[in-house]
Amino acid sequence: MIMVDSSVWIDYFTGVVNKKSDTLDKILGQSPVAIGDLILTEVLQGFRLDKDYDVAKALFDEFTIFEMLGKNMALKSAENFRALRKKGVTVRKTVDVIIASFCIEQKLPLLFSDKDFKPFVKYLGLAEV
Repeated sequence: MIMVDSSVWIDYFTGVVNKKSDTLDKILGQSPVAIGDLILTEVLQGFRLDKDYDVAKALFDEFTIFEMLGKNMALKSAENFRALRKKGVTVRKTVDVIIASFCIEQKLPLLFSDKDFKPFVKYLGLAEV
């Protein structure tokens, strides 16, 4: 199963062609795809037209949707943020810390194009697709 970040979904839905959106296109229907509730929010809030929102929302019903936060994940996310900070890395968005931490804990590879995930790969063992 592969978790797909909003950075890739947004490119996919807006027709941006790059290595990551091509990878998503290839795995759809071939590999199990997951999305987190936070990612779902990030993607769906960006649709301006109701019809586009409805199509995307229906598409996401086909995937496993994980609830990504709770007390344990909140604590683990804070620990991961602090561990990176001690290495001189400050992640810009808390939601990215939560997504990366969730994927690390669940041993789910993450398909992303957002550079904020790179330190999680380098220092904390996040598996990148």
